[in-house]
Amino acid sequence: MHALDLGRCNRPFDWLGPHRHGEEWYIGTVAHGAAAVEIVLSDGRTRPAQRCAEGVFIAVLPGRPGGYTADSYRLRIQWPTGKDTICDPYAFAPLLTEGTLRAFHAGELSRPGDLLGAHVLHIGDTTGVHFSVWAPNAQRVSVVGDFNQWDGRRHVMRRHEQEGLWEIFIPHVRAGALYKFELLDRHGTLLPLKADPMARQTEMPPATASVVAAPLTITWHDASWIEHRASMEFDYAPLSIYEVHVGSWQWDEHGRPLTWDALAKRLIPYVQAQGFTHIELLPVSEYPFGGSWGYQPIAMYAPTARLGTPDAFARFVDSCHVAGIGVIVDWVSAHFPSDEHGLRDFDGTALYEHSDPREGVHQDWDTLIYNYGRHEVRQFLLGSAVEWIRHFHIDGLRVDAVASMLYRDYSRAEGEWIPNKHGGRENLEAIAFLQELNATIAREHAGILVMAEESTAWPGVTRRIDQGGLGFNYKWNMGWMHDCLRYMQRDPLYRRYHHDDLTFGMVYAYSEKFVLPLSHDEVVHGKGSLIARMPGDRWQQFANLRAFYGFMWGHPGKKLLFMGGEFAQQREWHHDRPLDWHLLDDPLHRGMQQLVGDLNRLLIHEPALHRASHDPEGFQWVVGDDTHNSVYAFLRYGGEHVPPILVVCNFTPEVRHRYRVGVPEGGIWRELCNTDSGHYGGSNLGNGGQLHADANGQHGQPYSLELLLPPLATLILRPDRSEA
Repeated sequence: MHALDLGRCNRPFDWLGPHRHGEEWYIGTVAHGAAAVEIVLSDGRTRPAQRCAEGVFIAVLPGRPGGYTADSYRLRIQWPTGKDTICDPYAFAPLLTEGTLRAFHAGELSRPGDLLGAHVLHIGDTTGVHFSVWAPNAQRVSVVGDFNQWDGRRHVMRRHEQEGLWEIFIPHVRAGALYKFELLDRHGTLLPLKADPMARQTEMPPATASVVAAPLTITWHDASWIEHRASMEFDYAPLSIYEVHVGSWQWDEHGRPLTWDALAKRLIPYVQAQGFTHIELLPVSEYPFGGSWGYQPIAMYAPTARLGTPDAFARFVDSCHVAGIGVIVDWVSAHFPSDEHGLRDFDGTALYEHSDPREGVHQDWDTLIYNYGRHEVRQFLLGSAVEWIRHFHIDGLRVDAVASMLYRDYSRAEGEWIPNKHGGRENLEAIAFLQELNATIAREHAGILVMAEESTAWPGVTRRIDQGGLGFNYKWNMGWMHDCLRYMQRDPLYRRYHHDDLTFGMVYAYSEKFVLPLSHDEVVHGKGSLIARMPGDRWQQFANLRAFYGFMWGHPGKKLLFMGGEFAQQREWHHDRPLDWHLLDDPLHRGMQQLVGDLNRLLIHEPALHRASHDPEGFQWVVGDDTHNSVYAFLRYGGEHVPPILVVCNFTPEVRHRYRVGVPEGGIWRELCNTDSGHYGGSNLGNGGQLHADANGQHGQPYSLELLLPPLATLILRPDRSEA
């Protein structure tokens, strides 16, 4: 009784609830602070319970056929403020089945979020919440919340010894209730209250409680979208991604970030007008520290409360799909923050992380590394990934910091890391996890894109798993991005000496399937904005960036641009400020925005720009060695019967007159895009919209065009076969 009274009994179901003793039954309950407790039988009769310790009451009842079950009695508790008549949580049988327990322990529970965490259930005539949590090394686990005065003695959970799972069904708790888990470690020490790792909803930060989530009530309207997605061959389709930090994209009239519902009304039409095919959201799993931008999540199953409810997030995704826009979510499986209410030392031991800091601590970010070798941890992460796809209908995951997962010595000096079992630096458990992640998604969810932010030369990131690869659909091409931005930052006078910064990417362009990223990482930490990194006076800065966008959209690879880049945001991005939308009052910024929209529409409407992004047959250098003039020209092909596209870039402020470029076809070639157009803020030099290719062969091609190359500009041309 003393242990029950103190909340230190780890087998409360052995004592509380109904139990037979000879011919009699007794019912035990814990109700600290109660003046009296009585048992109310289903026929209306009552029996008083005797106080056996300060908060422990026991009632003795006569025997009856079938004994006493959850529906045969109620507890009537007299509190100082009034009476409660409730179902007894200790009268309910366990809900986790032997099969479920075995599957969990083996790491084979495909949807752990459906069974663990907090779920509103109806058992007979009783509505309540079933709570369950993994804490194998805890001496005792309780549910505490606003329904029991956060008193850990009230609802001590049932332990499943072998699997380390704890569970309890608490009647009368409703969706919206706040809760956490209170744990005693193996030594009986009280730990800081822990948020539910499987929570599907959380309090608004900086508050840290989990919230009992109601089932989604959304009526989905995206069946045709999902059907089309399942049959989509993305390698041959246009893919242009608008990367968004939703908290700083745009604020409302009260100076607050837009909610999901407000974003649906503003962001979706904007993305449509700009011609992007997908939105990529910086992580929206709940995270405590706003300055992490979501990359240190603490609730891997819950959309952040900063922007609305889970239902509101689901409505946003549904609205995107109705508008023909896909949704990709940044997903962080590389590490987690060390906040005391999170996963760190969850049950008093290194449960989700490694115990040795040489394996378990990210020195760069002061975060903790998941132990991918534990079945339960791997299952937790896989379940999260599938949850976002299945529960919220998202179209893809961009897996963050993959390089840090692959290498045991990532950002570590000699002696600061532990080799794998073969003595190597590869993290074999993380590799197996990533392969299982990609195999699971490909097998169970057709048409979902999984992208890797992987910054090293790890071979086979997008290679098939059965061929030894990791199985990602795409890899961010960080090398291409660094080379190109390094080139573009140079004074045009010196670019001739660094010509291969723009050509080198084609040496390895088909070693993986790439996304070309101009992401949030390129406009933070003192790097400045994209436009601020361009050399020259103001006009030249805009011309340089326009020319670079033309080169990028013409180059093989899928496209990604961080918000603000489309209208040349001038200051460095900050997560606590909205973008500077007033800049669109300036014709140069407005012209940049129009150019990006036009490039996206070209990408979609011109098969040669998207059909063969990952096929060497889809690209051919025409001029790749004109270092003196800093001119580049290449052809893009989309297969038989598809008109080729010619891209010509002049990365100097000098106008090039009568510049000959070889092409494969004669006749009229139309100028589809000229980044120097007056519509975009350029000097409006060009070729009058079209010109004729004559039989003067050049650069190994049977025909050639005599072009006027505008200063700091990219031209995109296509033969007009209707004139043939």
